[in-house]
Amino acid sequence: MRRLVSRLRTRTAAFLHDLLMIPVAWVGAYALRFNLEVPPPEYMESALSLLPVIVLINGTVFWYVGLYRGVWRFASMPDLVRIMKAVLIGVLLAGGALFLMTRMQFVPRSILPLQAILLALLLSGPRLAYRWVKDRRIELGGSRAVLIVGAGEAGEGLVRDLLREPALGYRPVGFVDDDPAKKGMEIRGLRVLAKTAKLPLVVAEQNVELVLLARPSAGAAEMRRLVELCKRADVPFRTVPPLEDLLHGRARLADLRQVSIEDLLGRESVSLDWTSIRKGVDAATIVVTGGAGSIGSELCRQIARLNPGRLVIVDQSEFGLYEINKELRATFTQLEVEIRLCDVCDSRAIDWLMTRVRPSMIFHAAAYKHVPMLESQPREALRNNVTGTRNVADSAARHGVETMVLISTDKAVNPTNVMGVSKRIAELYCQNADEQYRGTRFITVRFGNVLGSAGSVVPLFQEQIEQGGPITVTHADMERYFMTIPEACQLILEAGTVGQGGEIFVLDMGEPVSIRYLAEQMVALAGKRVGEDIDIQYTGLRAGEKLSEELFHEHEKLESTDHPKLLLARTRKVGWNWLNRRLDTLLEACEQFDEGGTARVIGELVPEYRPEPVESNNVVQLERLRR
Repeated sequence: MRRLVSRLRTRTAAFLHDLLMIPVAWVGAYALRFNLEVPPPEYMESALSLLPVIVLINGTVFWYVGLYRGVWRFASMPDLVRIMKAVLIGVLLAGGALFLMTRMQFVPRSILPLQAILLALLLSGPRLAYRWVKDRRIELGGSRAVLIVGAGEAGEGLVRDLLREPALGYRPVGFVDDDPAKKGMEIRGLRVLAKTAKLPLVVAEQNVELVLLARPSAGAAEMRRLVELCKRADVPFRTVPPLEDLLHGRARLADLRQVSIEDLLGRESVSLDWTSIRKGVDAATIVVTGGAGSIGSELCRQIARLNPGRLVIVDQSEFGLYEINKELRATFTQLEVEIRLCDVCDSRAIDWLMTRVRPSMIFHAAAYKHVPMLESQPREALRNNVTGTRNVADSAARHGVETMVLISTDKAVNPTNVMGVSKRIAELYCQNADEQYRGTRFITVRFGNVLGSAGSVVPLFQEQIEQGGPITVTHADMERYFMTIPEACQLILEAGTVGQGGEIFVLDMGEPVSIRYLAEQMVALAGKRVGEDIDIQYTGLRAGEKLSEELFHEHEKLESTDHPKLLLARTRKVGWNWLNRRLDTLLEACEQFDEGGTARVIGELVPEYRPEPVESNNVVQLERLRR
């Protein structure tokens, strides 16, 4: 109620102002017509007698045209156009009325044009002045001088938002932009001062306290360059939200945030065939195993946006299921979500689930993945990652599931650790199951490290930085492939749509990233310096770790696909009966805690397994295909 009263009061004040401007403009027009002298008595008498008609007609037009829909605080070009329209209509109607009433006797012909000009100035001038005063109020008090990087639409919009919200405490002083045509131009009253390469110099000259990166579509390489310039200028920096969040209304330009490691290591956004993906998911029953984990939960979010008939989330973690269920039910109120506490090693529970829900697609993300921990517990790694995959695959085939997608890892290639071996055996089973079980497509998706996933290096480094260091890096030359969780999950969905069955899709992870570089960048993003505020300690390779990972085996015939980020690895076939006998022997050895027997069977199933670091031997082929 108070809000409504305030709004009405504001409208009334604006309307009364405009009514007052009508006689001012009318009298002013006569003054200009007679060279700022007192008009002859007969003209003056006519002007005053006709004034009520002029006020009534113009006031009615002003209200009807909608001059009071806009807010003076945000007066802009549409408001100016509306004023011009109202003035023109009002003057024409008033002129017609005066002609009918007096045949324009004692009303000079120039009065109406003069009144129109004056009235337009008197209506628009105070509005623009009011906005200017409000916008410039940000310059008073303790606001921080900020420099905007990017003089495009995002930069202009950011300045507009900052000036509208003085409470944010930012005072824009100018832009830097690499477009030479924009140098020296003014946008929202702020000059484009230089190219971005001159950022450190501009920061010093303008006493800039904060740099705002208004480049929502900038790629990782560009973000790294801009961050490096800010570090050289020794000035803190923030960035606007990603372009996707802005386009979907999930964020505003003024919602500034810290530059994240994903901004520096991510790549251009993935272009997907969403039409085909939606067609495959729409109204279908989807099961996601490991759906409470980092990859699984994001996969659930992506699927939920595609309008499935039902989403069944399977996991061992009670709390994880509670969290993802709560989130999805709050965000997707029409979605039918079912959560199931279930161990994928429990074949009876998996079979019961398949019988009950009858899914058309399964995304198998359930797996143990912590390399050093699993090195000392091979039994648990093999039971969960191999038995679990086998149970889900067999049950999917028995119950006529159309598609099963196994989510694998680059550690399955030439494995040097138990985790990688377990995932390679899971890959082998799904590849050959596709040949055996004709009614179900079995597809494998293989990728590297995912930024921010549970147990990954990024959360560990963040925790160590918050504690004041040191950051522990196993080896100065260690490299890993990285991609963001949303990107990985989108490509999983794409692979599940385009796969015909039996393939291993290798996600193009770009260039490998030095873990040392990753640590240094995370320290810099935290506003600290390596060696001064935070130390980096090298602890040596742990059991099962490689210096660099591989995305495919040298004997896998890697091929390009229609999607630039999906590469296809042709797989090796083995005898189905032989494979199952070996798996039975392996799992029996696991049950008996027979480490020797386990090792012998692993050697037969994965002869390339070498429990020591190896160097990558197929980076050149991957680079050739990427080009």
